[in-house]
Amino acid sequence: MIHVSNLTKKYGKVLANNDLSFLVENGEIAVLLGPNGAGKSTAIKAIAGLIRFEGHIAIDDLDNKTLDAKRLLGYVPEMPALYELLTVEEHLEFMARAYRLPDDYKQEMEKLLTRFELDDKRKKLGSQLSKGMQQKVSLCCALLIKPKAILFDEPLVGLDPHAIKELKLIIKELKEAGCSVLISTHMLDSVEELWDKTLIMMNGRIEACRTRAEFQAGGETLEELFFRITSK
Repeated sequence: MIHVSNLTKKYGKVLANNDLSFLVENGEIAVLLGPNGAGKSTAIKAIAGLIRFEGHIAIDDLDNKTLDAKRLLGYVPEMPALYELLTVEEHLEFMARAYRLPDDYKQEMEKLLTRFELDDKRKKLGSQLSKGMQQKVSLCCALLIKPKAILFDEPLVGLDPHAIKELKLIIKELKEAGCSVLISTHMLDSVEELWDKTLIMMNGRIEACRTRAEFQAGGETLEELFFRITSK
């Protein structure tokens, strides 16, 4: 579970996040939608514990700043940040050691490398990989720990069609396993078949929160609501 309460973040005089509060339940896929500059990435970074903020954020009732919470959380940033002199395989080994995974993590590592077509790239250095390949490694690192909650910031950008299909399958598998999934994106069509709940941001605030059932009952489409809010 991801629980955000009164999240506020300022950069100087700019209010990037203005009193955000929302919940992503276990086994739920929530999508954070909004145009560029709405504050989505700032919220994701705050949840990941990468920036200071006002308010409170909990991962499975644990303060997100604690090590216990961080061990439960996977994070895929918008821009992959790999170590230039580590190989693909060494990145995953680094994650396994950092999270103190049991020795059988290598079985999961092999599955992920195969699913993202990286098994023949395992000895390549981070500096030798294309943007799309770097994104795949970033995904593998986040998924290797079998997170209880996971954050995706524009995860489909730069991926080839096979990787997009595989990632969408994995996101559904995470939901079935009871993981809380939060996806930040401005690409409506990329997540159309995935979400259970949508949070639409504009100017640092959440302007609408709807479940799929509420959309089905109300008659308005997600696209219609998105453009009604963001065109103000």
